[in-house]
Amino acid sequence: MRKLLVLALVGLVAQLIDGSLGMAYGLTSSTLLLVAGVAPAAASASVHLAEIGTTLAAGVAHWRFGNVDWRVVSRIAVPGAIGAFAGATVLSSISTESAAPWMAGILFTLGAYLLVRFARPLRTDRVGGRLRGRFLSPLGLFAGFVDATGGGGWGPVATPALLVSGRLEPRKVIGSVDTAEFVVAGAASVGFLIGLGTEGFLLPTVAALLIGGLIAAPLAAWLVRIVPAQLLGAAVGGVIVLTNARTLIRSAELDGPVRPTLYALLAAGWLAALVLAVRALRRTRQARATAAKAAASALVPVGALAIAPVGSPAGAVDLATTGTSNPR
Repeated sequence: MRKLLVLALVGLVAQLIDGSLGMAYGLTSSTLLLVAGVAPAAASASVHLAEIGTTLAAGVAHWRFGNVDWRVVSRIAVPGAIGAFAGATVLSSISTESAAPWMAGILFTLGAYLLVRFARPLRTDRVGGRLRGRFLSPLGLFAGFVDATGGGGWGPVATPALLVSGRLEPRKVIGSVDTAEFVVAGAASVGFLIGLGTEGFLLPTVAALLIGGLIAAPLAAWLVRIVPAQLLGAAVGGVIVLTNARTLIRSAELDGPVRPTLYALLAAGWLAALVLAVRALRRTRQARATAAKAAASALVPVGALAIAPVGSPAGAVDLATTGTSNPR
């Protein structure tokens, strides 16, 4: 019973992180299950089955908060489902001994990517135009495959790619990616069901993760507007890196002074990333404050009214001051 309560708490925290960053539910949950000794395929299968419920709740919540671009969802979800089904089929056919380091390697790489990504200033400007299908379809296919084979990865692959494009508001990137993940999780679950059968799903674990995720989903959709993604992303990335490094070091049979040395280096890298994330967050907030002051000084008072001159960057300021603590 205690274990199930812990898993429910993990599901809650993972969904809060996922709803705020647009990523890391699968990474967080799968990492914990691997540490607990669950077989890689069973871990990924159970997480994806739980995600059917959590992503549905998250999608509805994001839709109600106006965080979803349905055109992007439709263009990325179907290729993502195809990639996830293929990835689940591949992982189901690999032995546990071979799959453990493979899955830990994917999670470690994605965790390291989060560290690097959130240690730098996050782009929030928009250049206009629409995201094209020839960009969204391959992105969805690749993200879905990585997600199923690694037990997580849909968000870490899809969300940064859409953010970097600069053509969609950060909150809509996160809401659209979370909503499309419902289809991806369903396809991955079907793939695992065919490859592993019903015994491949740890139903008590699924139920615990699902309950925690359902509780957190509405709150996460609200937090996306206020939580500083810069710090949260760097913190989560470090946890994922250190946890999966344990599996990789054990698989490589590294003993003696090498093991503590590697852990120390990884911890130092995590600390450096957190420091850089704090600095980047401060610079971003200072730049927004400067832009707001410049826009305010450009207002021309006419009688009791203040009218912005033609061509003023009012729209840019509105974007910058929306969800200022969440610079995505």
